Amino acid sequence: MTDPRVLLDPTGEMEVAGRQRLARPASLDGLTIGIMDIAKSRGDVFLDRLDEQLSQRGYKVRRYAKPTNTRVAPLALRQRISTEVDVLIEGLSD
Repeated sequence: MTDPRVLLDPTGEMEVAGRQRLARPASLDGLTIGIMDIAKSRGDVFLDRLDEQLSQRGYKVRRYAKPTNTRVAPLALRQRISTEVDVLIEGLSD
């Protein structure tokens, strides 16, 4: 059985590429929160509400969007996110 503390990369490699989870911050205070829409239908509705709730609580929020839900986020977008936010929320829907 796979260790539940290890994330598996679902992008279809021939060998399983495990990644250790990063430690969660003790608090979101003072951090910039990124929200990424992965382009699934109506995911933006949920993410808009999440953005509203976080902003009302005084958190700094930055928004991002993948061009399509069928591919991983482009490298340039991933690099931009990694330099602009401290934590990221990805929105799923179905």
